[in-house]
Amino acid sequence: MPADMRELAADLTAETSDLTSMVRSLDEPGWRTPTPAVGWTVADQVSHLAFFDDAAARSATDPEAFTAEFAHMAEAGEPGPDDIAERYRSLAGAEVLAWFTESRRRLTETFAGLDPSLRLPWFGPPMSAASSLTARIMETWAHGQDVADALEITRIPTARLRHVAHISVRALPYSFVVRGLSVPAEPVRVELSGPSGESWTWGPPQAANVVAGPALDFCLLATQRRHRDDTAVTAVGDVADAWLSIAQAFAGPPGQGRPARSR
Repeated sequence: MPADMRELAADLTAETSDLTSMVRSLDEPGWRTPTPAVGWTVADQVSHLAFFDDAAARSATDPEAFTAEFAHMAEAGEPGPDDIAERYRSLAGAEVLAWFTESRRRLTETFAGLDPSLRLPWFGPPMSAASSLTARIMETWAHGQDVADALEITRIPTARLRHVAHISVRALPYSFVVRGLSVPAEPVRVELSGPSGESWTWGPPQAANVVAGPALDFCLLATQRRHRDDTAVTAVGDVADAWLSIAQAFAGPPGQGRPARSR
């Protein structure tokens, strides 16, 4: 059954509300609070989302221009996330929030009416419109986690974690490719328990390689917001074990991950 773009857009709007509720009342020093991402403030986390919302909207409305711009960036030495964050640090927190709010509105309206199977260019492999919108949910949740950690806020997990888990599972091959490793031929079974105790599964039941645990922990691990040692995610089989060590749900170069909190 094809993805429902309006349902995805509604979940993205809900995830956006969770994030903006944490930052809308911040004063300027609050916007400059350091987050667990080394060198990044709360403002950097939100400007990152705004920048890539604009890019995602452009990939949908003018894919040729997006592709040409990406090729030009690659030739010139594509700026990394740190470079992009530095570019917008002169903006006040209120300006960052206004930019993000407008970019997110435009992105959501654009994607809600797209064919979910439409292929769109991106910084990593091309994605379907449904996967691109799911990726925005994942990114919002992941960067929202950095903001929550910085502001010492404990978020309540929701069923929207299934989107984060789904794109994380789908990104298994990319996690290997981006590190120059061969993609394993053996399938991996993923068995997660959702926030309400529901069972979420991917992969063949008879697979010898199995990843299991709480959905929240898996999502924190796959988005590299927690070290593997700080989660209750388990692996059976060499391929499953190797994947958990490099799991990366997001596009771009290999992430550095986070140090174990016990160290």
